[in-house]
Amino acid sequence: MKKFELAVIPGDGIGKEVVPAALEVLDTLAEVHGGITFTYTSFPWSCDYYMEHGQMMPEDGLQTLQGFEAIFLGAVGDPTRVPDHISLWGLLIKIRREFEQVINIRPAKYFRGLESPLLKPNEFDLLVVRENSEGEYSEIGGRIHKGEDELAIQSAVFSRKGTERAMRYAFELAQKRRGHVTSATKSNGIVHTMPFWDGVFKEVSRDYPDVQTTSTHIDALAAFFVTKPHVFDVVVASNLFGDILTDIGAAIMGSIGIAPAANINLNGKYPSMFEPVHGSAPDIQGQNMANPIGQIWTAKLMLEHLGEHEVADKLLKVVEDVTDSGIKTRDIGGTSTTTEVTSEICKRLKQ
Repeated sequence: MKKFELAVIPGDGIGKEVVPAALEVLDTLAEVHGGITFTYTSFPWSCDYYMEHGQMMPEDGLQTLQGFEAIFLGAVGDPTRVPDHISLWGLLIKIRREFEQVINIRPAKYFRGLESPLLKPNEFDLLVVRENSEGEYSEIGGRIHKGEDELAIQSAVFSRKGTERAMRYAFELAQKRRGHVTSATKSNGIVHTMPFWDGVFKEVSRDYPDVQTTSTHIDALAAFFVTKPHVFDVVVASNLFGDILTDIGAAIMGSIGIAPAANINLNGKYPSMFEPVHGSAPDIQGQNMANPIGQIWTAKLMLEHLGEHEVADKLLKVVEDVTDSGIKTRDIGGTSTTTEVTSEICKRLKQ
């Protein structure tokens, strides 16, 4: 019997609804499988917690999380009460940075039962590997002066170590998929970091002669995600470029509400963290209408990370079967509730 100890942070808004739904699905999977089990320790860290304690998580929060095998996060944010830069940097980004979760993975695929806005989606199935620790989202910079002389400087930081490990991760994934990696660049306009990125990509590619490569400027690549997403297998991108491309990926699927994400720690010192891409959606909280698929697909990524690939594949197939049968929430054209979608997925897992 394999036992997995998970830290669970439902967070804000619909996170408090879709996380319990996903845990119900995980427990059903464990029951059907018979050889795995999950234990959950839930933490109330959220904007509610901030309103009471003046911080998004306690001072020893990271130390508490360190002993778990994975972190399962719902959604963070409630800008009507806590500014986003406080809620995100006080919890989500704090965990990402200090737990060295240097890789972010976000898949996008033609999802059965979901209407893509694309006229010809051609059953695309792509995976974006996003460098998750530096790049354009560095904290280096500042603002000086006032009025018309005010000046803001933001410095992008690209290390060889950070760039290379993201690329190697992408190549190793491509070897298990369809054998192609596309690099997102902009070396015709960004004259220092992107030529550096291109150079590292070329060097790394030599170690993977069985993998085909393409290097595409980000503006064209964004357009190609819309016009021909089916040609892509694995895409590796910097922090900013990866963030933009993955939102396009969610959009061409038909809903950001189903998109999952994984924040991966590579050195084994800290747990990885798994979260859906959607926000906390406080406007629909408590109405039993939140789409649980993003959180459940996120659970699938977590299962893969834990080595349970067969069970992970079964889960996604069942989720697509349920959606394809018309049992889906309002945001993707259905009439079912959060509870009804979750119950149907659990029912079919047992069949």
